[in-house]
Amino acid sequence: MHLQLEYFLILGAALFCIGIYGVITSRNAVRVLMSIELLLNAVNLNLMGFSNYLDPQEIKGQVFAVFVITVAAAEAAVGLAIVLSIYRNRDTIDMEQFNLLKW
Repeated sequence: MHLQLEYFLILGAALFCIGIYGVITSRNAVRVLMSIELLLNAVNLNLMGFSNYLDPQEIKGQVFAVFVITVAAAEAAVGLAIVLSIYRNRDTIDMEQFNLLKW
């Protein structure tokens, strides 16, 4: 069964909007990282949808999605390491109190 491109785009847009909402409204650093992961997964879904729509025999969209997943894993690891380091020094992960770079 061949799914239409609109289904991929609607689901990708919904995931992207949920991710943007989470990034903007959340004060917790871990939730912000999870929202960024949602944004990247929405991009992956769009890549897969367009790849399937334009040329179902090629796997270019899947290859790009694997690269995005790799970058997302590295981003999550580095982000969580930074959050853990800030938590050890400040005893909070509240985004409003991250003023380490202010004078």
